[in-house]
Amino acid sequence: MTRKPATYADLEALPSNQVGEIVNGELHASPRPASRHSFAAVQIITELNVPFGRGRGGPGGWVFHTEPELHLGRDVLVPDIGGWRRERVSWMPDVVGIQMAPDWLCEVLSPSTSRLDRSRKLPIYAREGVKHVWLVDPLEHTLDVFRLDGGHYLLLGTYVGEETVHAEPFEALALELRVLWEDIAE
Repeated sequence: MTRKPATYADLEALPSNQVGEIVNGELHASPRPASRHSFAAVQIITELNVPFGRGRGGPGGWVFHTEPELHLGRDVLVPDIGGWRRERVSWMPDVVGIQMAPDWLCEVLSPSTSRLDRSRKLPIYAREGVKHVWLVDPLEHTLDVFRLDGGHYLLLGTYVGEETVHAEPFEALALELRVLWEDIAE
């Protein structure tokens, strides 16, 4: 029996407490992120937006969005954070379904999404030319930094615990990893 590819109507039919994505024609639904997950995403956007989005104390030049709905070919993906260089995008239209792949994105991993994010979504991001991907695991306290190289991602580093890192494409920032999980009750 052949399954019919998922449609946008399938996404719209999901309950409001779920995040839906279409990955390689399949519908994937996940519960809204837990507090540990959303805390890490908020901390990352907070650390990046002032120097890179607003240009205060940093180089500026970026536009960031949380949970952008990306329409990339037949796939509809929702990373935790997407970043576009201002030289490509001066503003983002107020629409559902951004069709331009970001230059950088961040996926905050959770037990229910880690496999999907790593094995199914990363190849789509590579196909669409997303130059940098960060995978943050708030349970393991790790940051994996990837750069697109020849159509595949090259792991530039895995950073653990409370390290201070200068991670591509935001090397100008000394990111203290402890801020991503310091206020989370263990």
